[in-house]
Amino acid sequence: MKKEYFVHESSVIDEGAIIGKGTKIWHFSHIMTGSKIGNNCNIGQNVVVSPDVILGQNVKVQNNVSIYTGVICEDDVFLGPSMVFTNIINPRSSIVRKGEYIKTLVKKGATIGANATIICGISIGSYSFIGAGAVVTKDVQPHSLVLGNPGKHIGWMSHWGQRLNFDSNGFALCSESKEIYILKAGKVSKVTKS
Repeated sequence: MKKEYFVHESSVIDEGAIIGKGTKIWHFSHIMTGSKIGNNCNIGQNVVVSPDVILGQNVKVQNNVSIYTGVICEDDVFLGPSMVFTNIINPRSSIVRKGEYIKTLVKKGATIGANATIICGISIGSYSFIGAGAVVTKDVQPHSLVLGNPGKHIGWMSHWGQRLNFDSNGFALCSESKEIYILKAGKVSKVTKS
């Protein structure tokens, strides 16, 4: 039976992993039993996808990322080079806590920049943007731009990844896509495409 995805010969795919059509898995990566990877994903070099991880459609995972049990990434998520997920709040080498993994949800269209750290048990909102090197310790709102250590909300982002500048009426235009956004009660919504 012909595989409908590409795997570099140096990578290891464990039996029981599910990999979608059109996905590409590059050098020295390991996809473990029970993980589910959607269609048209790109898994970079030296990536580990642990058991029971779920990656949606069109997820881009850059080099040197370990995606641990408990992580779910919805469609169109971008995971930057060497970014880090955790899945235990209080790890100790001498204590086995495999039954204590805490879930982390990365929602549709979110971007996590290079070398960012995501502490387990939180939700990263849709179309949010976590800047390079940020340490995120609490939930992130949809469309939020988060930078620093600890990560702080400093602005808003469009679906296209462009920073939004809202006027006094709460409207912003994404110059790339010509989409209009509204900021109301601390939440961003896409209004229309002009």
